Parts: sequence; structure tokens; C-alpha cells
Amino acid sequence: MDDQENQDRWLLTYADLITLLLAFFVVMYSMSQVDAKRFGKMAKALSGVLRGGETALKYVQDDQPPKGHGLLKLGNLRMIQKQIEERFSNIGRQEDVQTEITERGLVVHIMESALFDAGSADMGTRAMDVLDIIYERIVDLPNHIRVEGHTDDRSINTLQFPSNWELSTTRATSVVRYFIDNFSMPPDRISALGYGQYRPVRPNTTIENRAKNRRIDVVIMTMELTLKEPTSELYYATEGQ
Repeated sequence: MDDQENQDRWLLTYADLITLLLAFFVVMYSMSQVDAKRFGKMAKALSGVLRGGETALKYVQDDQPPKGHGLLKLGNLRMIQKQIEERFSNIGRQEDVQTEITERGLVVHIMESALFDAGSADMGTRAMDVLDIIYERIVDLPNHIRVEGHTDDRSINTLQFPSNWELSTTRATSVVRYFIDNFSMPPDRISALGYGQYRPVRPNTTIENRAKNRRIDVVIMTMELTLKEPTSELYYATEGQ
């Protein structure tokens, strides 16, 4: 009887080896797809494995977005796109916005004339009406919202705006602050960027083309890109390390 037990003890060592190999492959898989949030979860799960807790396999299963996940996929973004277009058409302001679906998500192009005077980043009542309509369509979405400022290639050089970089960034920030200050939008759900004249949608060769390039883009980002956005939860988790 004792001899039989001694012969079976190698199974314990073998089981431990298999567990460690599984944990190793989980580490390699996670590092092959660099994502700080997932890496943090993986490290926590691996620590549990080495202490004899939950398996790393459970981590892999739990980390997958469940069916019916709240973040919108492209099909749902097309529905939001249609709603925005119909809303502006109903009030006769369809010329103020254009929409398109890209690999980044739903992009709502808002013409400069709908938001700002030339060379200014101050919004009037007309701008607020436009932004209120857009906010109605994004208020319940968990997707990250990115606001991007764009100009044409005409130079600007004032005390407030030494170049188009400052003008485009200040305009994008003004839109972000409007959403946060007036609707209490969580600041970690929205961000602002300024591209100056370097992301035109048309060649700057005609008056009409330049008008299309002077715009604010509100980007409702896809599920994949939203999951890669830094969050305050991730910041506080890494700060304590």
C-alpha cells in the first residue's frame, strides 16, 4: 500500500508543473497584446495561481466582454449616425454636420460656421444648440468620446493663438468643457485633441474645401479603442505600485 502511494506522488509534481506551464502561456498571451488594464488583471490572477487560488484559465474567460456588452459595435453606431442625421434634417440644419463611419468609430464633423466665428474659440447660442443635440445621442453611451479640432491651412498669429495648433486645441477643449460643465459628463469619458491644418478632409485649394476643413470632429470610438483608453481606475491602480 505504501509502495503504491509513493509511486503516485509524481502525479502531484506533474500537476504543479502543468499549472505553472498554463500560467506561463497566459503571461505570454497577455504580453502579446499590450493592454495595461488586461496586464494588471493578468498579474493579479497569476499571483492567485501561485498562491493556490483561482486558476489563470478563469481569468482568461472572465476577461472576455460578455454578450450584450454595453459598448457599441459598428452596427449600433450606424443607428446613432442615422438618428443624428435625421435630427439635424428635421430642424433644417443638415448643412452644419456631416457623419461617417470609420475604423475609429462614428465621426460627426461639425462645421466651423456652426460653432465659432473665424479665428475665435468662443461659442455662441447657435453652437450650443448643435452640441445639445449631439449630447442627446451620446449621453447614455459608455464609449469614449474624442473631440478633435481642425483648421484650414491659412496661418494665424495672434496673442491668444500664435498658430493653428493653439486655435484647434482651444476649440476642441471648449467643446469638451461645454459637455462637462453643462451636463456633468465624466471627464475620463472624453478627451480633446488639436490637429491644426494637418488633418484636412479636402485639399486646401478652394474656398469650399477650406470651409470643410475648418471643423470640430466628435468621435464616438469603437468598443476595441474604448477598452484601450486609459482610465482613472487604471491610474490609481498603477500609482500605488
